[in-house]
Amino acid sequence: MASQLYPEVLPELPPLLPPTPPPCSSVLSKAKKKLVRRTDRDHSQQLRRSFQLVFLALNVYLGGIFYLWVRHFENGSQAVSRPAGVEGWLPIAGLMNFKYWMATGHVPTVHPAAMFLLIAFLAIAFLFHKAFCSWLCPVGTLSEYLWRLGHQMFKRNFTLPRWLDIPLRGLKYLLLGFFVWAVSSMSADAIGSFMRSPYGLIADVKMLNFFRHMGETGLIVIGCLAVASLFVQNFWCRYLCPYGALLGLIGSFSPMRIRRNEAACIDCGKCAKVCPSSLPVDQLVNIKSAECTACMECVAVCPAEGALRMSLPSRRATPAWAIAAGVAVLFVGIVGYAKSAGFWQTSVPHLVYQQLVPSADEALHPMPGDAGPQ
Repeated sequence: MASQLYPEVLPELPPLLPPTPPPCSSVLSKAKKKLVRRTDRDHSQQLRRSFQLVFLALNVYLGGIFYLWVRHFENGSQAVSRPAGVEGWLPIAGLMNFKYWMATGHVPTVHPAAMFLLIAFLAIAFLFHKAFCSWLCPVGTLSEYLWRLGHQMFKRNFTLPRWLDIPLRGLKYLLLGFFVWAVSSMSADAIGSFMRSPYGLIADVKMLNFFRHMGETGLIVIGCLAVASLFVQNFWCRYLCPYGALLGLIGSFSPMRIRRNEAACIDCGKCAKVCPSSLPVDQLVNIKSAECTACMECVAVCPAEGALRMSLPSRRATPAWAIAAGVAVLFVGIVGYAKSAGFWQTSVPHLVYQQLVPSADEALHPMPGDAGPQ
């Protein structure tokens, strides 16, 4: 009777729907992007390796001339002019002279080329993101060819575990911090006295003699570094080079960097696999890391049109030839200015070299509190 009196009380139920099937795993997975293959031919690595070999040959040439110059004072062989370019192997002298110049406004007269070369490499790092390390540095060139040789010998290179790799990378920054602290704690007068000391005047000769008269310890250390470089990419550059640490910090402020277009990227991961610094290029949009050397290996291997490029903040890619030209112009321009302005050569009388060079190994590093030259 109740159902007859109140038929509207019973709600009308919707028809039963079939259960929703679980989403397909292929739908949940990331959809594979269509590859739009690059049509341009990448020449970045041919250009970079040409620069490496030319700069390596230049250093070998300068080293040979410098050796003959030293031998002239040691045994009276034929005289040659001292090549000031060897001061590029005196980065600490360059840093000291840079502080002296900033503090006094005067270009130093002892090892000034070291300072101008440092300025050139800093300028290259700021504009082209640490390109000195992968385009010009002779040590970086030898290190690269060692790990490539190791890859051919063992069919692979090895990567240290993250818990060990990251602390070891900090070693070069600790070394840089020590040198920056030591130089920053010196006054301009102290720097001038150091440079005019017998040790400072022939620091380049002592550097040469380190390799000429290398002891057992030095041979073991260099041998270990060479062997480590066969297995681990750029072992010295990655973990121990304070010069590279300085250029990397400067390069991290560079407007020129590797940029990834997420829309064009097909997530193949090839860029990360070839990165000598083991950076996750395939997961980043802008490569800001101080470890990036602007080698452009990742750009060269990328198969997708417009996915990876070296560029300024604008979207247009900077071609490898423009980077090569920029590096060359900065290097030649700064060195050329120093030469034309008369700031390139060290101003030391021939007679002073005649007295100091033959006994260079006896020159001791000045200690704090030592009286400067009278």
